[in-house]
Amino acid sequence: MTPFITALLLFGLGLGTTLTFASSHWLLAWMGLEINTLAIIPLMAQHHHPRAIEATTKYFPTQATAAATLLFASITNAWITGQWNIQLMTHPLPTTMIMLALSLKIGLAPLHTWLPEVLQGLDLTTGLILSTWQKLAPFALLLQIPLSDQTILILLALTSTLVGGWGGLNQTQLRKILAYSSIAHLGWMMLIIQFTPSLALLALLMYLIMTSSAFLLLKLNNTTNINTLATSWAKAPLITMTTPMILLSLGGLPPFTGFMPKWLILQELTKQNLALTATLAALTALLSLYFYLRLSYAMALTLSPNTLAGTTPWRLPSSQPSLPLSSATLLAILLLPLAPTITALLTL
Repeated sequence: MTPFITALLLFGLGLGTTLTFASSHWLLAWMGLEINTLAIIPLMAQHHHPRAIEATTKYFPTQATAAATLLFASITNAWITGQWNIQLMTHPLPTTMIMLALSLKIGLAPLHTWLPEVLQGLDLTTGLILSTWQKLAPFALLLQIPLSDQTILILLALTSTLVGGWGGLNQTQLRKILAYSSIAHLGWMMLIIQFTPSLALLALLMYLIMTSSAFLLLKLNNTTNINTLATSWAKAPLITMTTPMILLSLGGLPPFTGFMPKWLILQELTKQNLALTATLAALTALLSLYFYLRLSYAMALTLSPNTLAGTTPWRLPSSQPSLPLSSATLLAILLLPLAPTITALLTL
C-alpha cells in the first residue's frame, strides 16, 4: 500500500472519530462510525494474507450489523419521541437497542465473540489501532446516552470482566490474550460509566496507554505467541526487564499505573451501595491477573531451548521508532503516585 493511500485511510479514521465526537445528532454520529469502519477495512486487508482477509470478512458484517441496529434504534427513537438529539433519549426501547449496538461495536461481552478472532488475523500495528482508536467513537456515544436503569449495563460489564478473564486463561496466541484483556478492561469502564463518567474516561485513558505499550513491545520483538516470548532476552534485555511490569500494570497490580482506575472504580461502586458488584469485579480481575503472570513468567523467567529449532535470533538493530514505546512504557508503569492529583482534577 502506497504512503499516500495509507495517509488517506488514517485521515478517514481521524475524520470518522472526530465527526462522532462533535455530533449531537444521531445521523451524524452514525455517519462518523461508518466512515471509521470503511477506513479501517483496507488497512486490515492490506497484507493479502488468508488470515487477514478472514479477519476483515468477519469484522465487516459485525460492524454493519451494529451500525444497522444503531440506525434503526435512532429512527425508532425519532418516531416515538420526535427527537434526534443524542442526549435526549427518553424511551427505554431505543436506548437499550443503541446500547447493545454500541456494545457489539466495541466488543463488550456477550457480544464479544468476533473480537479475539478478528484481532488474531491482523498484524500488530492494525491490531493496535483496532484495540485503541476504534473504541473511542462508540465510547463517546455511550458516555452521552442517559440510562434510567443501570441493571443491563452492570450485567454486561460483569459478564465482560468474567469472560475477559476466563477466555484468556488457556490462550497461547498473544493477540487473542490482548483481545480478552480488552474485553475485561471495557467491562470495568462500563461498570462506572453511568455513575462517574470522568472515572470511566480515566480508565479508558489508562487502558489506551497500557495496551499501546504492550502492542509496541510485541511489535519490537516480532512476537505473536507465548513460545517465542522466551527469545526476548537475546533481542532486547532492557525491554524484557520492563515488560513484566507493563503486564502486571494491565492486570491492575500495585504499585503500577493499572491499579489506579481499578482502585478508584471499586471505591466509587462501594459509595453507590454496590459492594457485591465491586466484590465480583475484583474477583474476576484475579482471572486476568493469572494470564498476565503467565506471560511475565514466559518472558522474564524462561530461556528458549538451546536447539537448532530454538536458536536465538541475531540482535540486529531495530528500525522502529523508540519514542512511542519508551513514553508508553513509562506512563504504563509510573503514573500511580500521581493518583491524588488525577482524582483532584476529576472532581473539578
